[in-house]
Amino acid sequence: MAELKVRPGRDLSVIGSAALVRALHAAGLVDRYTLLIHPLTLGSGARLFGAGPLTEFTLTGCVTTTKGVVIAHYDRGV
Repeated sequence: MAELKVRPGRDLSVIGSAALVRALHAAGLVDRYTLLIHPLTLGSGARLFGAGPLTEFTLTGCVTTTKGVVIAHYDRGV
C-alpha cells in the first residue's frame, strides 16, 4: 500500500473493512477519513479506532443528509 500511495494518480479508498483501515492507520498510511455517521444503534460491534497510535486529524468539512446521516471529512494533522 505504501508503494501505491506514492504513485501519481487518484486517491485510494477503503470501504467496509475495519481491519484493513486499522492496519493502514497503524502504518501511518491514512491521510484522510470520510466518516458516515448514521443515527442508529446496533447494540454491539467492532470499534473502528481501538488501541492504535494516537493521530490528530482536523475536521475539514461536514454535511448532514436529509435522513440525518452526518458525513464528516478529516485530514491528518501536521
